[in-house]
Amino acid sequence: MFNLPEKFDEFEEAKREGFLKVKELKEKGANIVGVFCTYSPYELIYAAGAYPIALCGKDNESVQAAQAHLPENLCPLIKSSYGNAISETCPYFYFSDLILGETTCDGKKKMYELLGKIKDVHVMHLSQGQSKKHDFLYWREEMLEFKRVLEKKFNVEITEKKLKEAIKIRNRERKIIIDFYELGKLNPVPISGFEMNTAIEAIQYRFDREEAYAELEERTRKLREKYERELKGKKSNRPRILITGCPTGGVRHKVIKQIEDLGADVVAFENCSGVKEKKLFVDETKDPIDAITEKYLNVNCSVMTPNTNRLKDIGEMIDEYQVDGVVEVVLQACHTYSIEAYTVKNYVKNEKKKPYLYIETDYSEFDTGQLNTRLNAFIEIL
Repeated sequence: MFNLPEKFDEFEEAKREGFLKVKELKEKGANIVGVFCTYSPYELIYAAGAYPIALCGKDNESVQAAQAHLPENLCPLIKSSYGNAISETCPYFYFSDLILGETTCDGKKKMYELLGKIKDVHVMHLSQGQSKKHDFLYWREEMLEFKRVLEKKFNVEITEKKLKEAIKIRNRERKIIIDFYELGKLNPVPISGFEMNTAIEAIQYRFDREEAYAELEERTRKLREKYERELKGKKSNRPRILITGCPTGGVRHKVIKQIEDLGADVVAFENCSGVKEKKLFVDETKDPIDAITEKYLNVNCSVMTPNTNRLKDIGEMIDEYQVDGVVEVVLQACHTYSIEAYTVKNYVKNEKKKPYLYIETDYSEFDTGQLNTRLNAFIEIL
């Protein structure tokens, strides 16, 4: 029997439903691995017969609870993640059997130490570069260690056959997500960027993954049909925006929705929840561990040094999605993205000849008015 949190009755309906769904899954014997980052190798978790689930870290309400232990001038994503954990307001953390962390930024590394006092936490030590031979070998050993941790934790054997099957499943999921995101290449777009981003984030909290991805695939098909039937040939004059930088889940309303309310279309996402990780498939012809290692090592995050391939990705997306302007969203105190923004700005403005706007924000509503003013001015020049 699995107990609910003491404050369960105080939660809003959607959160109560989340707790009940995951509780039901646990009572059926499911194993759950909570994840935070796109560097998390879903294929290994699938092969262990477990459910990977994204953990909560996108609301401002949990930040206050976290600041009892964490400094105020810290990334809101970290504070929100930790606040949800210690206040037992995230159903997915609450019922997780194992939490998977990764050494992307310093703040998260230290947060994982604190989470380890609440839950069983395994931290994968990520290479800080991609080009050297030992970067690959180091990250490969981390994959093997995580494999051993999963086998011991859940008393299973992760075989080569299971890994290959998991790779095929996850590659298919990536293909479905990419097909959905590529609706943004159409002009006019048949779906708003806000709706698109919301739909992709929602799928991270679904346990019926086969059904969830089938629904997304069907939605993509219907939207393409709508475009062919009603929109093709009616080119829109609304500016087309690419979002880059940090995860936008906690600022979706005050950035993405606001951009679209002001008269532009957000058509492309080059960030953690966007195409950055999804466009890289695991090679199904190679040794499974080698292929998984290679795929995840090549995610072009700002924690990598150097990270020049991110510029290549942004450049290709500007061309493919017919982008008119780039908005970089950086969460407060995210030093790697904040520093790398200087390089991105120069590339976008000087190489691609496109307007660029840098936004640094958090999950509060404190700067909403200022953001609206800056976004409106940016869209006007487009």
